[in-house]
Amino acid sequence: MAELETFPDLRPAGGVGHPTRAARIEHGEKVRRRIPFGAIAEHAPTSDRDPVGLLESQAASRVPDLVPIRYGRMADSPFAFYRGAALVMADDLAQAPTTGLYTQLCGDAHLSNFGLFATPERELAFDVNDFDETYPGPFEWDVKRLIASLAVAGRQNGFGGKQRKRIARACAAEYRETMTYQAARGELAVCYSHIDATAQLDELRDVLDSSTRKRVQKTIRKSWGRDSMQALSKLTTMQNGQPRIVSAPPLIAPIEEILSDTEAERINRELIQRLREYRDTLEPARRVLFDRFEYVQTARKVVGVGSVGTRAWIILLVGPGGDPLFLQAKEAGPSVLAGYLEGPSYTNQGERVVAGQRVTQAASDILLGWQQGPDVNGTVRDYYVRQLRDGKGSAVIETMSADLMALYGRLCARVLAFAHARAGDRFAIAGYLGSDDDFDRALTEFAESYADQNARDHAALLEAIDDGRITAQRES
Repeated sequence: MAELETFPDLRPAGGVGHPTRAARIEHGEKVRRRIPFGAIAEHAPTSDRDPVGLLESQAASRVPDLVPIRYGRMADSPFAFYRGAALVMADDLAQAPTTGLYTQLCGDAHLSNFGLFATPERELAFDVNDFDETYPGPFEWDVKRLIASLAVAGRQNGFGGKQRKRIARACAAEYRETMTYQAARGELAVCYSHIDATAQLDELRDVLDSSTRKRVQKTIRKSWGRDSMQALSKLTTMQNGQPRIVSAPPLIAPIEEILSDTEAERINRELIQRLREYRDTLEPARRVLFDRFEYVQTARKVVGVGSVGTRAWIILLVGPGGDPLFLQAKEAGPSVLAGYLEGPSYTNQGERVVAGQRVTQAASDILLGWQQGPDVNGTVRDYYVRQLRDGKGSAVIETMSADLMALYGRLCARVLAFAHARAGDRFAIAGYLGSDDDFDRALTEFAESYADQNARDHAALLEAIDDGRITAQRES
């Protein structure tokens, strides 16, 4: 288990004051001399490494009927496998030396876990948007997962070795340069740092060709259209003058179809009480808003790749004027990082997700909260709750050109550095990274090495499916 690098006590006699910026930077430089870039870029798999076994260990707590869908989605491609293999990579990262320079990690910082969402100020921001695995840890674990995802996705898109290395180095350089920039700024400026998607497009107007610019503009327009009204039109039908969630099993299943009439009636009553408990985790002003909505119906919805099999529900509420609010309640188990890192314990893993998201994002969903309660079998489960759709949008990685992926990777690295600077010691991290490109080159080599490993792991999954070790359900 990796250990936290405790910052030396550099306070003046009497214990008053904080370590200076210069002292923190010097500390990072000392860590670099002790743990050089080549050390954190090592990938030396153990002889007993079993990626399929790690995936199977996660299946024990998931909905049995949905686990084959998870395997089927991961089998689609090496990049799909990578998206679902956060635990596998965490196990690998724990085998290499770490800097011990902790921050709040995303925990699963691959390319597809960044995207667009609407801020409370009704601007469209680009940021990390998945925090299921968030946990305190060494900053480089997030950076390594991000840069390796570029190498994996680049191979899938048919990019050559030189193109992939150029993309990966640009990502590493962006992270390093952004962290250095943040280390020179004040605390409030660091807190407010964010990427405004519309403004960023204007800045890149001369960099993007016309067709790429149009695709990006289309993504932004589409994101703005993804709200509860749009969800109402796509996910519901009217019955007796009231909206009801459509049935599309196994991906969408109203609870009335999963449970008996008696159980469904009981669960609906219980859900109303549990929504009141969730309400108490919101800021007081948001509770006033939430109180204006009335519960209508809940359905199970399969989401993501790695998340398939965890319990995820969509909850439909309606305001007095008939306007809808769709919430998503997603099961939160312990972070995949928790077994490898020293960190806090939580009585509710949903609170862990919410706390991690709030400390790292520039702006978070106004209805982000958490809840805990028993399932139909009496097992207590933790959930975090957020709006299902509120300007949310994501890039289509599989159709990106090399130039666009390089640009996208840089944007991801920038907001990742923003998040790490908010939550960790940006001065020590900047001191560790230094001002030359040695870090960039080391992480680029790691990315290619790990893409090789991921390809072998994907092949192992396919072999396990062919051998009957696991059952996979492919979707049409």
